[in-house]
Amino acid sequence: MKVGVIGGSSVNERTYDLAYRVGKLIGERGWTLVNGGLSGVMEASARGAREAGGTVIGILPGPDERGKNPFVTHAIVTNMGHARNVIIAHTSDALIAVGGEYGTLSEIAIALKLGKKVVSLESWDIRGVIRASTPEEAVEAVAR
Repeated sequence: MKVGVIGGSSVNERTYDLAYRVGKLIGERGWTLVNGGLSGVMEASARGAREAGGTVIGILPGPDERGKNPFVTHAIVTNMGHARNVIIAHTSDALIAVGGEYGTLSEIAIALKLGKKVVSLESWDIRGVIRASTPEEAVEAVAR
């Protein structure tokens, strides 16, 4: 299973910790984590997954790997900016949104349009999105 973890590149300590725990749980299950490969939620979730022995695919917005966080296992360079959000949504079997702003909202909308399961952990409250209160609930919702 490939699970997208989406959220902001600038986050507070609480959001970083939530994303880290989500990533760790994904790695412990042997799933592959997919994200945008940069900082914030992307770095935290990637770090958690890698520390649990998991694989991380980072779908990067720029023309090269500059800015990639050190926990990405496989980097995909797109040179597409925010348009890479479409690739993240298509590549993931399900997505977990942790915090985030409009970029996260775009990924949620694309995933819902594709019929993918989307779980929100302190993120957008939108019809069709499953709400979770903890990282454990979020990952369990994806597993169902």
